[in-house]
Amino acid sequence: MKKLLIVFHSMTGAAEQLAGAAAEGAHEEAGVDAQILRAADAGAKDVLSAEGYLFATPENLATMAGLMKDFFDRVYYPVLERINGRPYAAIIAAGTDGAGAARQIQRIATGLRLREVAPPLIIRNGAQTPEAILAPKIVPMPDLSLAREIGAALAAGLASGIF
Repeated sequence: MKKLLIVFHSMTGAAEQLAGAAAEGAHEEAGVDAQILRAADAGAKDVLSAEGYLFATPENLATMAGLMKDFFDRVYYPVLERINGRPYAAIIAAGTDGAGAARQIQRIATGLRLREVAPPLIIRNGAQTPEAILAPKIVPMPDLSLAREIGAALAAGLASGIF
């Protein structure tokens, strides 16, 4: 059985909902175990035991969330040169942009020699005021469907040996 590791961080619920939808999509694929972990709980052993990855994070101040960066800081050197070529995708929950966080994940993944198999999925909620940014989020169903599709596609690629 192949393993897809979904690592996420979320403060207002959007990235968590998107990661959960991706996991639901991945669980539909026979032969793939989708494991979903909070970034604070994921470590090098989890990364090494998976054949593919999905990273979901909010964009905060034009970068990925600090706890997602902490995850990458903790696992980077212990997994370096040991996961070359494995597939990954990213989901960014953003207010109005998302590109900065996506670029940051792409740069780290390039250093880890991971293979991007889908462009970053950036889900924008339009929040711009402090109150709207900090408010709990409910991700619309069409956006959850996009996340579900990415999870299903990653799982299907792993199961079929395409990735």
